[in-house]
Amino acid sequence: AARRGLLERTSCVEAAGGASGSKKRAARLRSSMLVGFALPLLGASGAVLAGTGAARLGPAIRADFPLLEQQVHDGVPLVYLDSAATSQKPAVVLEAMARHQERDNANVHRGAHALSVRSTDAYEAARDKVAAFVGAASRDEVVFTSGATEAINLVAQTWGRANLGEGDEVVLSVAEHHSNIVPWQLLAAERGVVLRYARLNATEQLDLPHLLTLLGPRTKLVAVQHVSNVLGAVAPVGEIVAAAQGVGARVLLDACQSVPHMPVDVGRLGVDFLVASGHKMCGPTGVGFLWGRGEVLEGMPPWQGGGEMIDQVSVDGSTFLPPPARFEAGTPAITQAIGLGAACDYLRTLGMEAVEEYEHELGAYLYDRLSAVPGVRIYGPPPSVAPRAALAAFNAEGVHPSDLAAFVDQDGVAIRAGHHCTQPLHQELGISGGSARASLYVYSTKEDVDAFITSLEATLKMFEGLGE
Repeated sequence: AARRGLLERTSCVEAAGGASGSKKRAARLRSSMLVGFALPLLGASGAVLAGTGAARLGPAIRADFPLLEQQVHDGVPLVYLDSAATSQKPAVVLEAMARHQERDNANVHRGAHALSVRSTDAYEAARDKVAAFVGAASRDEVVFTSGATEAINLVAQTWGRANLGEGDEVVLSVAEHHSNIVPWQLLAAERGVVLRYARLNATEQLDLPHLLTLLGPRTKLVAVQHVSNVLGAVAPVGEIVAAAQGVGARVLLDACQSVPHMPVDVGRLGVDFLVASGHKMCGPTGVGFLWGRGEVLEGMPPWQGGGEMIDQVSVDGSTFLPPPARFEAGTPAITQAIGLGAACDYLRTLGMEAVEEYEHELGAYLYDRLSAVPGVRIYGPPPSVAPRAALAAFNAEGVHPSDLAAFVDQDGVAIRAGHHCTQPLHQELGISGGSARASLYVYSTKEDVDAFITSLEATLKMFEGLGE
């Protein structure tokens, strides 16, 4: 009855200082030391989890995430399967941010008083943690942004404006998130830059041979995602980097769906830029980062002007600090950055190899169970063909994805419906109404998957009955 009542209310339309002061400040920034890396593997109870096998990782840490322990819709337990959109936050991250606000809140880099010093130290320690988390050669290669979207726009508006002109080419793929398409379209409209798109192959992965045919003497940048937020496919970054370097092009990697889920080392990847968002990796919203190769960042002009990024200002002009300060104009998101640093600490205690192993097993379980549901079509390569992320975008025959998401929500199951900021990909796949997506993270469990499948099957059975 509740399902039928909801059906009546649900539409099938998708919801849709001076030089000496600058030197002292720079010295202070560089003196901030990395903290928090030699942490024992702890669960919510404080018990050491070092002996916990990867297969039991999710259940062992579940209590670290207080939001998951709630009921929705009159006592229905929450089953959160929307982690590709945003992850939940462990208590240690929430506590780190609250502690800063309660004890240390002050502006950074500008004050000699105790609160400002403590705030600056914590903010810059977070930069160290992010740098270590992605294997950066220097802390100065990490620029804090509001998220991956701002990080890509920063590259487009600084490196892009300085290096791209009429007829120069940027190679993307049809599977990119809108945040890795629209900034380049804006630049293309302004500068006459040509955008070229690699298509998908028969197994719905990036068609590497086709991408290689797009590279040429006018190619200046290849900008692709590491892991697809819809297809779950992992890009062959090594081959892409080698080919791009062969024509003298830079490589930007959208790592929003890889940095939270697997070991990522920018040195080994060989890319020139990497972007990620804090809220997808157990951190808060409103913060992310751009990693850029040191010599590349050094050659980039400022984007936004204001405090923090200047060396000297006069009525005749201004000079600017070196990276990363050059790209962090104004008061930064201090508390959020501290939260991101705490998230890096948390994930490092788990071990990213263990996270990847656990999610690989859980993702395969999701794929197997979902593919066994009659009438369901999952997008992207099956696990037997290629490694894939612990997510599944799908459609069910005869039922709009928004309706599916609305009905399983009545059973407490939170999935996403829509285009997932990938309209060109959905067009490439011939999908007009979007898709539904269930996405897992390290705190997800097989029981979550089972609850989702049970609710999905009941929903599809109800719709089938309505058609009879």
